Amino acid sequence: MIRLKSPAQIETIEAAGTIVAEVLEMAAAQAVPGRSTGELNEMAEAMIRDHPGATPAFKGLYGFPATLCTSINDEVVHGIPSFRRRLEPGDIVSVDVGVRHDGLYADAAITIPVGEMAPETARLIDVTQAALEVGVEAAQPGSQLGDLGWAIQTHVEAAGFSVIRELVGHGVGEAPHEEPQVPNYGVRDRGFRIRPGLVIAIEPMVNEGRPGIRTLDDEWTVVTADGRLSAHFEHTVAVTTDGPRVLTRVATPAAAGEI
Repeated sequence: MIRLKSPAQIETIEAAGTIVAEVLEMAAAQAVPGRSTGELNEMAEAMIRDHPGATPAFKGLYGFPATLCTSINDEVVHGIPSFRRRLEPGDIVSVDVGVRHDGLYADAAITIPVGEMAPETARLIDVTQAALEVGVEAAQPGSQLGDLGWAIQTHVEAAGFSVIRELVGHGVGEAPHEEPQVPNYGVRDRGFRIRPGLVIAIEPMVNEGRPGIRTLDDEWTVVTADGRLSAHFEHTVAVTTDGPRVLTRVATPAAAGEI
């Protein structure tokens, strides 16, 4: 069942989204060579819990052991932070975080370069970041989810990259994951008709190579099947009568632009 949100609920989700944005700003600043993903996770949890009424949304969710998902290089999503895993120059790391605030949820992600990047790596991040904005712009009242997926897919594939099929965006708000599913591919004029009150997590996951993925033996970390890089950006977005409203806007540049 798709649950539309009231204006009051959207305000609370945006309060959660503001905390999410603060955590991602911190991660963008702290993801430097030598930093462990365990340290990033520890800082993120402390930051979230410093806000009255806020708790990490991912920790314990389906058994996940951490506050952040930290996915490096060919890791797509759901990487588990570790004090033994240190970032190296040239890495890219996707940081995904959710916050529960006063009973409602918001969720967002960015991909962060660690030091200097190769030009093609920078282009992967830029294209994925832009694909998120394309998807947000497509979330207009009266359009359909197929329009949103088509817009993301068209943008990504025109750049020579690929979108993952098995992993999709989702509704969010009363729970971390709700209906509807929000694919990053699609056919125009198909799917659920978008209307005011819908709150969704739009999250392009873009592979440098082919779209195939597999899950590691830890049963969490999803990696590209061909071992090439992957990037991930996400916003929680509310649809209003005036159009899409981003509830997790991040002020810090993640690559060569802002999201």
